[in-house]
Amino acid sequence: MNSFEEVFENVKKYCLENDKIPEIGITTWIDQMKPVSFNGTDAIFVIQTDFQKDIVMTKYGETLKEAFSKVLGFNVNIIINVETDEPEPVSVPTYDELEKKNAELEKSYKFAKYDYTFDTFIEGRSNEFALACSKSVAKNCGEKAVPDYNPLFIYGPSGMGKTHLITAIANEVRKNHPELNIVYATSETFGNDLINALNTKLISDFHDKYRNADFLLIDDIQFFAGKERMQEEFFHTFYRLHQEGKQIVITSDKPPKELLTLEERLRTRFEGGLIADISAPDYETRLAIINRKSELLELKMPGEVGEFMANRLKSNIRQLEGAVLRLKALNHFAGSPITISMAQSVIRDVLTDEQPIPITVEKIISEVSTVYGVSPDDIRSNKRSAQISIARKVAIYVVREITQMPLASIGTEFGGRDHSTIVYSVTSITEAMQKDPNLKSLVEDLMKNIRDKSKA
Repeated sequence: MNSFEEVFENVKKYCLENDKIPEIGITTWIDQMKPVSFNGTDAIFVIQTDFQKDIVMTKYGETLKEAFSKVLGFNVNIIINVETDEPEPVSVPTYDELEKKNAELEKSYKFAKYDYTFDTFIEGRSNEFALACSKSVAKNCGEKAVPDYNPLFIYGPSGMGKTHLITAIANEVRKNHPELNIVYATSETFGNDLINALNTKLISDFHDKYRNADFLLIDDIQFFAGKERMQEEFFHTFYRLHQEGKQIVITSDKPPKELLTLEERLRTRFEGGLIADISAPDYETRLAIINRKSELLELKMPGEVGEFMANRLKSNIRQLEGAVLRLKALNHFAGSPITISMAQSVIRDVLTDEQPIPITVEKIISEVSTVYGVSPDDIRSNKRSAQISIARKVAIYVVREITQMPLASIGTEFGGRDHSTIVYSVTSITEAMQKDPNLKSLVEDLMKNIRDKSKA
């Protein structure tokens, strides 16, 4: 091996081939490590953020040591340094200013255009089986469907990627077999086609469309529930295509056995094929989705911002993609680099009512400035009066406690202050609260009020 980079590539290869670190762990975390130097004892890397360093060292540190030992034949120390280049202070619009952009943001969905293909689908533990089944069906779709894979029934909660997968199947088959008659429809489209056919007395046209398909894909079949005529028509369509060996792919929010409002004869036929589920993505998959979506939108996503979003948006993939999309729009309209403050505003719009709305830095600074009788601009400024100085330190402490933002990012939010200044402020208030019960009570009440207002 001629270089440290080659050694590191062999280390990653060892981890993958021996199932020490999953592929998504390599791409999300290990690939972020940049080899710097190797002196025979210490393998030294740099990485972008403290958060990334903590994850790598805590979760993969021992595994990397083992891999280096296997590759080189002797033990080495893993040393990871965080890049020290501080970002230039930027002017970020206030929350109220961002709210005024809502009308423009709604027009920004032009940024989201990309194909639903297997290449743009992010694989993780929550969806790997469904993805493998989908690829197999798309690959083996010749003249006759594989009996054990027919129908392919993919189920999972809303927003997990079912529509992406079923559309990817259709796109893959269309690309490789343009001669096949591929029919993709949502349950709503199927129902509307049936209603139009009945109203115009052209039911034969409806039958021709669906019963002559070589490859039929129906999205969200749970909406057939309670609609007897739709179920009747789909049963006969399903029966004919299945008998002829034509491939059928179905998605639903529940497995067949739980679709109790569908006719039993449909449920039993669905259960006769291959059933694959998709569940909520884990943290690493969520972060990979954010990074992939950012690449597709040509958005330069800072590492700490992606990590911040992945930690807070946990429900489904649609939320993640929507957040990145709106961040792209906000970046476009604001004309300034992306910060966690921007991400907070975006997340507020994306989260559902069941999830707590994140507390923004703007809101915290506003509350602290009110308590101390200074302005938000004073807190961000370089003014050193006693009142402003204590308000600034309290604001920094509260931001750290409530948001858990990286220290460097907090410094950016407070006028571009460096890491050591933020550490000093947090430490100073922590020690002062231990000595001064009144200050402790004030800060705790302040944080409680901020949290209570976020729930209102």
